[in-house]
Amino acid sequence: MKALVTGGGGFLGGTIVRLLRKRGESVRSFSRQEYPALAHLGVEQVRGDVGDRDAVLRAAEGCDIIFHVAAKAGIWGSTAEFHRANVTGTENIIAACRHHGIDRLVFTGSPSVVFDGTDVEGGDESLPYPSHYEAHYPRTKALAERLVIAANGPGLATVSLRPHLIWGPGDNHLVPRIVAKGRAGKLRRIGTRDCLVDTVYVDNAAAAHLLAADRLAPGSTIAGNCYFITNGEPIPLWEMVNRILAAAGVPPVSGNVPPSVAYAAGMLCEGLWSLFSLSGEPPMTRFVAREMATAHWFDITAARRVLGYDPAISIDEGLARLRTWLAGETA
Repeated sequence: MKALVTGGGGFLGGTIVRLLRKRGESVRSFSRQEYPALAHLGVEQVRGDVGDRDAVLRAAEGCDIIFHVAAKAGIWGSTAEFHRANVTGTENIIAACRHHGIDRLVFTGSPSVVFDGTDVEGGDESLPYPSHYEAHYPRTKALAERLVIAANGPGLATVSLRPHLIWGPGDNHLVPRIVAKGRAGKLRRIGTRDCLVDTVYVDNAAAAHLLAADRLAPGSTIAGNCYFITNGEPIPLWEMVNRILAAAGVPPVSGNVPPSVAYAAGMLCEGLWSLFSLSGEPPMTRFVAREMATAHWFDITAARRVLGYDPAISIDEGLARLRTWLAGETA
């Protein structure tokens, strides 16, 4: 098959590309820029913005399947930016599938689309979308996922995967943020509860995408459904944070802030950043305060049963690989 991977130069997208090429698939990447690592893998690269329908249509021509990984992530930004990348971009991908007769679409969703600010303990795919979101990212990802699931039908099979807290070597988002804040002494535990969270090693998340692609077809069991993807190893949040810090040679988090104080600080920061159009991300937001003070772990029985998903890289092995990579980055 010939696969189009949007965001093929990114962390998860690049890992999906690598696994596809490893098994001999033809791959085209659609990203804002070109990446030497992809060129080395023999990947065709098309530059463009998912918010540009004409660019998406050109990129999808001649492809048999689309892995739509590209998205605007983060805790801060304008509504328009998140909507263009996550909602309009997904509309454009669906339009490209229909225009070119592409009958398979694997969408990278997010468990945050079902987060209502309270604990999620063993939640499965029956969890509803909440009526309110405290950040643009989960709200626009939920809108995008709804579009993807609604697009499923006789001519186009769609599936949404929801990987939770992806990490590993090459991470340019989660791990660098944790390590940078840890080194600067800016990390504080929120609350004193040992809230369990799920994470997923990047290779496991990427493998789940290939498993979904192999089983996806119009009318197939997985078509029109969503699946949580994790390592299946819930771990206390701050233990995981400290193990990532240890892999980077950074001391563990010390001190804590009550959840109510963190939430109030998030509300204040959001107000100041909005009022004065301050640059960068605020140090705290309401969404982050809720996320870091609650449990989020998921039942991946459906992914195991229907996708044949079995996370191959454990947290322990992943952290050993992360430590090696981080040592190389700082050498």
